[in-house]
Amino acid sequence: MKTGKLRMGMVGGGKTGFIGAIHLRAALMENMIELVCGCFSSDPGRSLDSGRAYFLPENRIYSSYQEMFEREMKLPEEERMNIVAIVTPNKYHYEPAMMALERGIHVVLDKPMTFSLEEAVKLQKKVKETGLVLALTHVYTGYPAVKEMKARIAAGNLGKIRRVYVEYPQGWLSDRIELQEGNNAGWRTDPGLSGKAGCMGDIGTHAWHLCEYVTGLKVEEICAELNTFVPGRRIDDDGTAFMRMEQGVKALLSASQIAIGEANKVNIRVYGEKGGMQWVQENPNELRILQGNKPEEIVRIGNNGYLGTDALWNTRTPAGHPEGFIEAFANIYRNFALTVMTRQKGEIPTENMLDFPNVNDGVRGMQFIETVVKSGWSDGQKWVKWVE
Repeated sequence: MKTGKLRMGMVGGGKTGFIGAIHLRAALMENMIELVCGCFSSDPGRSLDSGRAYFLPENRIYSSYQEMFEREMKLPEEERMNIVAIVTPNKYHYEPAMMALERGIHVVLDKPMTFSLEEAVKLQKKVKETGLVLALTHVYTGYPAVKEMKARIAAGNLGKIRRVYVEYPQGWLSDRIELQEGNNAGWRTDPGLSGKAGCMGDIGTHAWHLCEYVTGLKVEEICAELNTFVPGRRIDDDGTAFMRMEQGVKALLSASQIAIGEANKVNIRVYGEKGGMQWVQENPNELRILQGNKPEEIVRIGNNGYLGTDALWNTRTPAGHPEGFIEAFANIYRNFALTVMTRQKGEIPTENMLDFPNVNDGVRGMQFIETVVKSGWSDGQKWVKWVE
């Protein structure tokens, strides 16, 4: 089968938003994807303005995602979109994703995957039925240093893992800025749009996923405390979770959006019998190695001969040329695109191509939210087994 660039539609991602612009830049970075259509806002005027800003023809700028799917499917197969990126509030993830899968369109979804666990399970079933590809943008697993960390842990460099610390502090919700205009705090602090978790759903899921990704181990039980520090807010803006993982590993997760002065200081430390490793997103091209009585080692990421194949596959530049947030996003889009293109040719994707969060990660993410909320707001039993 002859393949060309993948033709992407977008749901959400208007020009005034933050994450939509990141998605678009990341998708276009490798020149394997082109934007061909979109419904960029629930407001038809804003959708039209955004589509014009992206230089789309007006007949491919839609007033609703329902209209987009209906009209795109009437176009010749070689013209219509064959992938879609959905970058809307959580409440509006499921329906357009399901509509896409029902029409044979591959999906990229922002996280968490859905509004509820029930919706996530339905998407998982549909992906299995159709054989289509769904990627979830847990972006921090796209960093080459994180992939190097994962590979070294899998190779046994730390010995048996004992302890993991993962934290994600932000300070942008230290005040009730959701009462103001010009920010996206409104829907993120509204349980009717975000779902039953606020901070833990928004950034706690990133910390949990990073913990499972680098260790290769799953969380089995959680004991959590959730907090709402800002008066009048209807949903958690801070939380901590003790996590019992497979093979007896103990983990501590902390996520906060009221850590005033902090930006996005994602930080993970893993300790085993032989040593430890640390990665901090604010120094994304460095991996810190600890080995008992030996001097501390700093591994610098780039096209270096001492890096593993997983890190090199996701690295674009020589050492000393930093790769950051958008490049990590682009790694997810690139691996997703290569997987789709390879399958279009009737071939089997490589493990490196398949190295992106998928629908199964999305279901586990919703299970994490269910488990941490059940424990966090409980007045009685605090240790809760993983909700299936």
